[in-house]
Amino acid sequence: MIDTIYISHGKGDDHLARELARTLWTVNLESLSSSYDESGYILPEQQIRFGINRSDCMIILLTKNGCNSPQLNQEIGLAMGNNHLIVPLAEEGVELPVLIRRFHPIRFSEDNFADALGKLVYSLRQLTRLEWLKISCPHCGEEMTQYITPQDQVDTAIIAGTNLETMCSYCENKLFLDPRTFRPIT
Repeated sequence: MIDTIYISHGKGDDHLARELARTLWTVNLESLSSSYDESGYILPEQQIRFGINRSDCMIILLTKNGCNSPQLNQEIGLAMGNNHLIVPLAEEGVELPVLIRRFHPIRFSEDNFADALGKLVYSLRQLTRLEWLKISCPHCGEEMTQYITPQDQVDTAIIAGTNLETMCSYCENKLFLDPRTFRPIT
């Protein structure tokens, strides 16, 4: 069962890591990263070790700017040593680091990162039980939980180019969700 995912990324890719973390939060998965808490009280290497050891899976964000990060490569080595499931999200044209070169990455560009996140969620649904969505209503701001939409309905919405439809259980306004990330369309 996958409950916690460690997000490994280069320093310049915080915006993509935050978007990935929001998508994982939406499908009720916890995510950890060394960049989440830079309080100074816990050393970065302790945060990394703790995060990787506590996680069930690692998602590696590989971009042209971040793929040569020594920290990212060390995190990959630590996850490999712990026999973690590793899922690379790699920008088009980026060569995978040597330790994961045989892996099949989910490819993305800046234009289609949401598509890559959709493929990732689909893959995670095949590996673990994802039952709940956490949705923050854009109308009233309340956070609610709902059963995750069945995959066949998600596939139909993606093929048709439509959104998923639901309703806020607090303000009862209609909501439209991106079928790839399950996040509300505002």
